Amino acid sequence: MDGFEVRPARPADRAAVDALHAREWGGPYVVAHGTRHDVRTLPTLVAVDGEAAVAGALTYHVDGDGLEVVTVVAAVPGAGAGTALLAAATSIAAEAGLARVWLVTSNDNLGALRFYQRRGMRLVRVDQGGVDRARQLKPEIPLVGEHGIPLHDELVLERRTGSGR
Repeated sequence: MDGFEVRPARPADRAAVDALHAREWGGPYVVAHGTRHDVRTLPTLVAVDGEAAVAGALTYHVDGDGLEVVTVVAAVPGAGAGTALLAAATSIAAEAGLARVWLVTSNDNLGALRFYQRRGMRLVRVDQGGVDRARQLKPEIPLVGEHGIPLHDELVLERRTGSGR
């Protein structure tokens, strides 16, 4: 978390956050577990550097006993913004008494799997065909993803907070 301040996004951050989402997901819509999210409507955290530039963003929503991370994206992967954002989201969940932080990624996203597991998240479920079904809500999801891996399944990861509702 060195070098980054994490705070709720402000109106002045919107263009930078939107640009990150456009780069990563082709726009403001993300589909996971059968839900089409407009990330512009979700609570958003930003990681800002010393010059107050947006270095990353995380969107989330609360669902029952957990905080679902809908998106997390860094302007420069590997610089620490994603780690700072995920830690802040976990703190928000724990302070709210939520039992877990969870998220969905796709079966091709090997970098994300490494990133999340190294930060204490565990793979808890595989939704076979989850990405195939998501294409009904977002047809532009490609058939083949990173590393030439066919995109079919959603992987659910979570980290228990030690709190519990």
